[in-house]
Amino acid sequence: MYDTIIIGAGMSGLAAGIRLAYYDQRVCILERHTTIGGLNSFYRMRGRDYDVGLHALTNITPKGTKKGPLARLLRQLRISWDELDISAQLGSDIVFPGVRLRFDNDLDLLRAEVAREFPAQQDNFEQLINAVVDYDDLDESHQAISARERIAEIITEPLLIEMFFCPLMFYGSAREHDMDWGQFSIMFRSILMEGLGRPYAGVRLILKLLVRKFRGLGGELKLRSGVERLMVEEGRVTGVVLESGEVLHGRRVLSSAGWPATMRMCDDGAPVISRSSGNLSFCETIATLDVQPKQLEHDRAITFFNDSADFAWENSKSPCDVRSGVICSPNNFAYDEPLAEGTMRITSLANFDYWKNLDEQEYQLEKLRWYDRITESAVQFVPDYRNRVIDTDMFTPTTVVRFTGHDNGAIYGSPEKQFDGRTHLENLFICGTDQGFVGIIGSIVSGISMANQHCLRD
Repeated sequence: MYDTIIIGAGMSGLAAGIRLAYYDQRVCILERHTTIGGLNSFYRMRGRDYDVGLHALTNITPKGTKKGPLARLLRQLRISWDELDISAQLGSDIVFPGVRLRFDNDLDLLRAEVAREFPAQQDNFEQLINAVVDYDDLDESHQAISARERIAEIITEPLLIEMFFCPLMFYGSAREHDMDWGQFSIMFRSILMEGLGRPYAGVRLILKLLVRKFRGLGGELKLRSGVERLMVEEGRVTGVVLESGEVLHGRRVLSSAGWPATMRMCDDGAPVISRSSGNLSFCETIATLDVQPKQLEHDRAITFFNDSADFAWENSKSPCDVRSGVICSPNNFAYDEPLAEGTMRITSLANFDYWKNLDEQEYQLEKLRWYDRITESAVQFVPDYRNRVIDTDMFTPTTVVRFTGHDNGAIYGSPEKQFDGRTHLENLFICGTDQGFVGIIGSIVSGISMANQHCLRD
């Protein structure tokens, strides 16, 4: 009998497991796949290591900072700053036709950029900063406020509004066209006010650190252990049945599989609150270069781009939406020594239905075609690196489904979040994307928060 069974060995599940193991709970994490991390994982192909998911960590406050999400997770998981080996970004930018806003981990740079490009908005920008800082994370009523309506009350230049929405939506909006004011505030603080960083070894360092700590505390991690169903009696989960037929019993279950998938696992037949699965998915190209990007005069860690004055955040009507995207170079962080090879990664919105209906031969051919089109769109905004490419890979929305289980390949899950993590069963709880936090730091904080609220109080 376990105290807590956790479904999913992504960031939130691993963080919850560590938190509970510190309090001598008997914890088992179940993972359907052969590796950990979900979409935030890593793999090796043709002798090269690739990160999946992680562009950068958000919320990067300086070492020794006592407040904020990063400081909280380090304290709650008893991890030191040095163990994460975080290097700050060299700088990033938001680029629309004719306008570029640079930012880094010092808000004063963005202040100066807004003053240069939009001088009439300087005072309004300070009002926006104050409104974002005053946002109360614990006040769920803010989640019902339209961010577009709220920001339009403060910023009067439509182009600047679109430029702010571009990075925040790409890094954390499950809703099409708009964001909740609460989510906007969280993302604005985490990306544009606190900033970005990355471990030299990428996501593998974070995952290996979490697994090592979890197992060191006596936690059990079972790979290739997908959950077929949850056994329910009298409003409570009594155990889980694995796809292998094995049965495990536990006092409670914490699921990071997403709301729709978790509800489908319940075998009680009771009507539950249905949730939209979300439609926003991504394709991502990865190019390995024979030079460092800085040698091509590209020193930005992240470039968020859009090819018109209006930014569209919606389910792509074509296989990939090449009007906008995110260009990431993991080389452009302040490491003590450079990474061995140059890398350029481009992320764009994509249509899940299109990719899922291709047969294998069509799928491989379309990947090649859309790799070229995505890259062509990106090199309008960064130096053209195509003649320096020595290896490539690409993932699509079907890859997202395979490694996360999210319906429709929805990167950020359902637009309807369950902020308290509760379900219709008294001992079944949600953590991770559909609980409400996104990104690596958000996922880890979600696991910690749900463990504290629901698994350490009885």
